Amino acid sequence: YGHSNQLRQARAMGDYLIVGVHTDEEIAKHKGPPVFTQEERYKMVQAIKWVDEIAPGAPYVTTLETLDKYSCDFCVHGDDITLTIDGKDTYEEVKTAGRYRECKRTQGVSTTDLVGRMLLMTKAHHSNIDEDLDYRKHTDNFGKGPKGHSPWTGVSQFLQTSQKIIQFASGKEPEPGDTIIYVAGAFDLFHVGHVDFLEKVHQLAEKPYIIAGLHFDQEVNRYKGKNYPIMNIHERTLSVLACRYVSEVVIGAPYAVTADLLDHFRVTLVCHGMTEVVPDKDGSDPYEEPKRRGIFQLVDSGSNLTTDLIVQRIIKNRLEFEARNQKKEAKELAVLEAMRRLEEEKH
Repeated sequence: YGHSNQLRQARAMGDYLIVGVHTDEEIAKHKGPPVFTQEERYKMVQAIKWVDEIAPGAPYVTTLETLDKYSCDFCVHGDDITLTIDGKDTYEEVKTAGRYRECKRTQGVSTTDLVGRMLLMTKAHHSNIDEDLDYRKHTDNFGKGPKGHSPWTGVSQFLQTSQKIIQFASGKEPEPGDTIIYVAGAFDLFHVGHVDFLEKVHQLAEKPYIIAGLHFDQEVNRYKGKNYPIMNIHERTLSVLACRYVSEVVIGAPYAVTADLLDHFRVTLVCHGMTEVVPDKDGSDPYEEPKRRGIFQLVDSGSNLTTDLIVQRIIKNRLEFEARNQKKEAKELAVLEAMRRLEEEKH
C-alpha cells in the first residue's frame, strides 16, 4: 500500500501513468533477491487502480531515452534516495534535464519493514510494546547499518487517518443494474493470489460491484494462528482499496456472513476462493446463510500463491535479506553524510 500510495500521488500529477517494473535480474543486481517474480510483479502493478499501463523490464537507471520511448513528460519517484550498485543516484540524468518530480513516501511502512515482520513471526508488530527484546534486537539488526539509523530503512508504525482512506476509496455507490458481490477474508500481504481471485470474481458479472469484507486482526489470528496477520487492519484496508476490482471495503467485517449484512448491502452473490473455510467460534459454517439463500459460489483463482508461501520465500532468503538491508542502509547513511557535509560547506 506504500507503493500504491506513491502511484496514486504520481497519477494525480498528470493524465496517464506508465509504471516501469524491473526484471528479476536487475533487482538481484542492484538490491538483492526479489520476493516476487517479475511476472507476479507485472500483474500486481497492473491491478492497482491508478496505473494506466506498465513498462515491463524497465531499466534500473531511468534515462531520458526511457522517458522518450514511452512519450513521458516526466518521471516521479518517492522522496527517498535510490542508488545504483556503485552508489550513484539513479535519477541523476532526468533531474538535470528538469524532467523529475517527487512524491511523499508513505510514513510507517516499507518493504523492508514488512520483510522484518515476516522474519520475526512474533506478535509484537501489532502493538507498541517495547518489552519484547527479541523483536527489538531483530528490528535493530534489520534496519540498522554499522552506525546510525537511516530514515528510509527500519521498522516503524503506520498511522491510519480518515483522509488516507478517502484518498484510496472509490467513493462510488452501486448503481441500478450492478451485481453486488461480497467476498471476505484476511487479505493479508495483499498479493497476486488475491488479485487473481478478485479478477475472476469481477468476471462473473456484466457490471460487478465488489465489496470486500476484512476481518479484524484478532479474528484473523483466531483462524490463521502464529503471528498472522502480518499487516494490521488499517494496512490491509488500504491494500485492498488500491485494487481496481474492488469497489468498497467493510472494515472489520463479521466472520459469519449474516442475513443482516446481506440485506444491508443488497448482496446478490457471495464468493469464496479454494482455501479452507475455518468454522466459526461455535463450530458453525460462516457461509451458512448465503448457502441457504442459494447465492454462494466457490471461485478457483487458478493461483496457488498464499500469504504463507510468501512468508516461506522470505524466510528462505532470510540471510540475504538481512545483508541486503544492512548494505542499503550503509549506502543511504553515506549519502546523508555527504549531503550534510555539502550543507556545512555552503555555510
